[in-house]
Formats: sequence, C-alpha cells, structure tokens
Amino acid sequence: MIGDMKTRFFPDPSTRSPFVPRARDLLSKSCETAGRRLKPATILLTLIFLLSACAPTSTATPFVPPTQPAQIVIITATASGAVSTPIPTIFIPTPIPPCTDVLTFVNDLTIPDGTIVTPSQSVDKQWLVTNSGTCNWTAGYRLKLVSGSDMGVSSEQALYPARAGTQAVLQIIFTAPNDVGSYRSAWQAFNPDGQAFGDTIYIQIVVQ
Repeated sequence: MIGDMKTRFFPDPSTRSPFVPRARDLLSKSCETAGRRLKPATILLTLIFLLSACAPTSTATPFVPPTQPAQIVIITATASGAVSTPIPTIFIPTPIPPCTDVLTFVNDLTIPDGTIVTPSQSVDKQWLVTNSGTCNWTAGYRLKLVSGSDMGVSSEQALYPARAGTQAVLQIIFTAPNDVGSYRSAWQAFNPDGQAFGDTIYIQIVVQ
C-alpha cells in the first residue's frame, strides 16, 4: 500500500508527460526570448516596473482614539474691545473778585486855597488826581457836589475817564459869587452804582 501511495503522490520523474516542461526550463527560455526580442527601452521600462512592484508599500497609521476627553475652550470678549464713553470734564471758572474804586488827591494845579478873586470872576480850577483803584473810570463815573457853594455850575459833573493806576486832571470852571466873602466848594467821585469813593477835592476862594 505504501508503494502505491508513493507511486500516486510522488510519481517518477521519468513518467512525466512530455508536454509539461519544467518550470526552470520555461523561465530560462523566456529570459532568452525576451533578451533577443526586447529593445533596450523596453527592458528599462520593464526593470522600473519590476522595481516599483517590489518596493515596500507604506502602511497607513491606524487611528488611535484619545484616552482623555477633548477640552472645550470658551473664548470671551475682553474689556479692551468695549467702547467707553468719555466723561466730560466740567471746568468751574474761578470767580473774579470785583474791582475797587479809589481816587487819590495829588495836587492843586491851579487856584491855590485862599486865592483872592473879584465878584463874578471866572475861576478855572484843576486838580491832579490818581486812579488808585483797580476799576477803570468810564462814562458812568461822576463827580458830585457834596458840600458848599456850587459857584454857578451843575452839582454833577462827568468824571474824567482814567484807567486804573493812571493819573488824571479834573477841571471845573467856576464863577465867583457877587457878594464878597470866603467860599468853599467840595466834590467827590461816585461810581456807576452811586457809591462815593476816594478823597474829597475842593476849591476855596476869597471874593473881594
């Protein structure tokens, strides 16, 4: 039985069919035929194809799921992106104190005290004064009779305009009384509010 199995599964090489060539002979004949028939360009292409076929193929890296849950990042707007409304600055002006009115007598420029005049004589009296205050004397400032005789003039005169810190000459042209005797006329400055200020100026004459 064993002999039959050898004969069945391992036949004698001498008993092979003459129509089945050996694999080695077939490969040798194929290479010889290809060497005779293939051109150099065809041989080169064949080699490239064989080399590419023999090259190792890349294996894709398998996906490995993460072991920890993904973190969620929440982006919030910062305060720098907000538009701020500017706060207006309120400037409180410093109150300016009111100016002061001061008249300072300096000198009699004409008609010294006790000057002798004749009745009805024209008397040109001039005083040199200084505006010693901080207010400018404008059109609203007046010179008013405060005592004595008016000697023929209005009891209210315009005060000569003068800026603060400057000197001014005040002038009134009087008329001596007809009656003989000693006469005195006193005057004082008033501001637009009707308030008297400064030194009192006067004229004193003797009519003969």
